Amino acid sequence: MTVTQKLAKVVFQPSGRRGQFPVGTPLLDAARSLGVYVESVCGGRATCGRCQVSCSEGTFAKEGIVSSPGNLGEVTSAEARYKEIRGLAPDRRLSCQATVQGDMVIDVPAEAQTNRQIVRKRAENVRIPVDSTVSLVTVTIAEPDMEVPRGDADRLLDALKEKTGLQDLTVDFSVLRFVQGTLRTGRWTVTAAIWQDDTARPAVIALWPGEKRTAYGMAVDIGSTTIAAHLCDLTNGRTVASAGTSNPQIRFGEDLMSRVSYLQMNPDRQPDLTKAVRDAINSLVQKLVDDIGAKRSDILDAVFVGNPIMHHLFLGIDPTELGGAPFALAVSDAVHTRAIDLDLDLNPGARVYTLPCIAGHVGADAAAATLSTAPYDSDPITLMVDVGTNAEIILGNRQRVLAASSPTGPAFEGAEISCGQRAAPGAIERIRIDPQTLEPRFKVIGADPWSDEENFAEAAEYVGVTGICGSGIIEAVAELYMAGIITTDGLIDGSLAAKSPRIVQNGRTFEYHITDITTPISIRQTDIRAIQLAKAALYAGVKLLQDKLDGAPIERIRLAGAFGSYIDTKYAMILGLIPDCELENVSGIGNAAGTGARIALVNRSKRREIERVVREIEKIETALEPKFQEHFVNAMAIPNKIDPFEKLRASVTLPQPRAMDEEDAPDDGGRRRRRRRG
Repeated sequence: MTVTQKLAKVVFQPSGRRGQFPVGTPLLDAARSLGVYVESVCGGRATCGRCQVSCSEGTFAKEGIVSSPGNLGEVTSAEARYKEIRGLAPDRRLSCQATVQGDMVIDVPAEAQTNRQIVRKRAENVRIPVDSTVSLVTVTIAEPDMEVPRGDADRLLDALKEKTGLQDLTVDFSVLRFVQGTLRTGRWTVTAAIWQDDTARPAVIALWPGEKRTAYGMAVDIGSTTIAAHLCDLTNGRTVASAGTSNPQIRFGEDLMSRVSYLQMNPDRQPDLTKAVRDAINSLVQKLVDDIGAKRSDILDAVFVGNPIMHHLFLGIDPTELGGAPFALAVSDAVHTRAIDLDLDLNPGARVYTLPCIAGHVGADAAAATLSTAPYDSDPITLMVDVGTNAEIILGNRQRVLAASSPTGPAFEGAEISCGQRAAPGAIERIRIDPQTLEPRFKVIGADPWSDEENFAEAAEYVGVTGICGSGIIEAVAELYMAGIITTDGLIDGSLAAKSPRIVQNGRTFEYHITDITTPISIRQTDIRAIQLAKAALYAGVKLLQDKLDGAPIERIRLAGAFGSYIDTKYAMILGLIPDCELENVSGIGNAAGTGARIALVNRSKRREIERVVREIEKIETALEPKFQEHFVNAMAIPNKIDPFEKLRASVTLPQPRAMDEEDAPDDGGRRRRRRRG
């Protein structure tokens, strides 16, 4: 009798790699077999401690597993010795010693990742008129006088009122206990940081002895995958430092709905998701101030943006109501609070401003992107899209602005793709396919040469070729279409297997094989279908907004976010991800959400502007629109079933539309139909 070996499912985050392994497999071996390169320099002897991981606990409905740290096996004597000598956090295990004993979701911390994700959210150059909420005012006051028994803080306040004219000025409670010591250290000359934001009485929120000329603010874009933070000088508006990191909430779910599902299954774990993101932000704060030799206490103001679910979790609000209709926000208007109330390690008096959310799935990040691109202040009809696990869409001009969201899922970030991965060294980010030979050439993150250049092997030796990221999968599917390997319907033409060994049968479908360097990488039929579903959802959302504008042509397209910055806009249009437009009028605009956050940080009048604009934007709920399904079905074709893409065709020669013969076409489950006999 054959004994079937028990298998367990392991999901590694933040890479999103997953696989099934026999019970007893060393966790480090499982990681490496999937191309998840966890650092280990001691050969698995539990002496270097570089391979630390943690295991998430709870039910993960999307993965269909219950993850538990107990599934990592018993602590070995070598691991116990390491913990005794060098210490090990309670939630950490050494992956060289832990073994797979059951289903689990494993978080690989940043310090253990040798191919960690690249956070592509730089600070874009933008001129921002300075009108900060924080101003620095230096005053000298008289020493105490027994004949005038008035408190030090009161005399300080009198001097500041006289100098600024702010008669309703108050002193923040966080400052009161330091007033006397600061005044005496400064020999009665001090610099006060005065906060004004038109929403409350102005207040002294910080105090320093002597004269201080610089104060800082922080603008943070909390994405579902990455977090980007920018440190700005509030006196001149300059961005002086930027830093980014992976969002540690990924271990609770790759995409937004997965995290909501996790909380629905594990309602007591919401504080864990909130703490994870706040801890990551506090770590970024340290990086920012270290970069310029400042202190945390120098940060006096902060602006945060994020999609509605990230917005709620950051504020400590349960986002589960956003998991289903009517997608109710707990709060949609701008939120004003204190950093200390959010467990942020800044100046004790620092204030926090969170931009308003536009709708249930169009968040503060979309509001910030709208502020930075200002379609409401221009004549051309402009489409702004922030492509993430949920695409946020803004369309309009100074006459009318509309907003919607489309559930694209994580396919564009490499998740749910068989060889997909996030943007990290070793990921294929560019690819070209020769239409005659069907041979590919590609470029990976971390290596400058293309794969057909003679020094590629040497350049790629360190990073390997480990998968394909979002920009790579977009180009791959578009190139497969341009080379005639897939049809307008997105089906791989299996008859080409006779022409090229790159076309390989995989069960009842075919796949296109790219390379065997490091690990086999292929584009499967299921991968193409995942991209079609994602791009169709986005395109259908755009078409709905266009319908509301009576089909007015789109004159400019702006692709926001890291994804929008790194995809080739031509390939995005070939795929039918975005509507037809003059290619020269299509561009990536970088981290528009982060730019909008910086604008709101440096200029308080812009806060009032975007609050007004958000109230005026027309919100369209795609799920309630009867034509969404029709637009979606048409958009499944490449580039589209009915839209002619005339402007694109004027620049690019597209293949003639063709479909598979009935006998060759897969059925709805991806299996090939057999011709009926009769």
